[in-house]
Amino acid sequence: MRFTHGRARWLRWEHRCRPGAIDVRCCCRHCSKNIAITRRVHNGVSERTLVRDVETARGFLGQLSRGRKSIRSAALTDVDAFVQRLATRFSARTVADVCSSLRAFLRFLQMTGRLVTDLASGVIAPRYRTDERPPRTLPWKDVQRILHSISRSKAPGKRDFAIVLLLAAYGLGAAEVLAIRLEDLDWHAGVLRVRRPKTKVPIELPLLPAVAKALTAYLQWERPPVRSIQALFLRKNMPYEPITSAAIRYRIRYYARLAGIPAKVIGAHVFRHSHASRQIDSGANVEVVSDILGHRSSSSTSVYVRVALKRLRAVALPVPR
Repeated sequence: MRFTHGRARWLRWEHRCRPGAIDVRCCCRHCSKNIAITRRVHNGVSERTLVRDVETARGFLGQLSRGRKSIRSAALTDVDAFVQRLATRFSARTVADVCSSLRAFLRFLQMTGRLVTDLASGVIAPRYRTDERPPRTLPWKDVQRILHSISRSKAPGKRDFAIVLLLAAYGLGAAEVLAIRLEDLDWHAGVLRVRRPKTKVPIELPLLPAVAKALTAYLQWERPPVRSIQALFLRKNMPYEPITSAAIRYRIRYYARLAGIPAKVIGAHVFRHSHASRQIDSGANVEVVSDILGHRSSSSTSVYVRVALKRLRAVALPVPR
């Protein structure tokens, strides 16, 4: 299970300070910005990881505040208590991710002199298998049902249809779609340029006819006439700003409900997982799919083999009698 907005909200609740620990409240205000700058400049982490880093720091500081403890008096018992409380709420994968952010924050505190003891080395994350649970996917017919449920006769239907089609056709993530700018559409060459959010590596994808048609309809009839903003997808109402990942998630669940598909666990990444599984199900090379998805290792893509049901059935051995 990934680090989601629900977990972020819980960690934000965790950092609410009670009266008593003044240095903790000050650290909440000042350290969050500083650790974000440090992690971005020196570690090159993605924006998503920065959000997790900041919320984890606030959560740990909130725990110290409720215990009326200063940062300098923090001990391994506080670290263990924080991790154990996470373990009662979230999956091992999520807890391991938060532990990584907690280590980074504790090293930052020690490096800046706010913490004397090396607590970072004492953060023990749970072990988990990367393939212990297959990613959530949708059958292609359900993806089509969601696309068909989007009415393009009124705004923001053309925008939403283009977004979902990009997610489904290319396996892009929400961050990649949000990062697309007007200049990334090369109509003459028939190319769509996309930047990976983690590595910032640009890739070129063929501008599929269906995608080109959907984007043309959006640009011609629905996108606000704002030349000062280069982001492709904007809010339909003023102020005209780039839409957010939360807006994409909300719209996807809305259309899933219209299509009669349970929308509780559906987000942008479900389309990414479904695309990868469908490609492998169709016989595509795992390494090629890995490159398209932007995975650094093909082992990250191999998990989709587990949900390629058609191929698994094709090689199934007969049941002995």
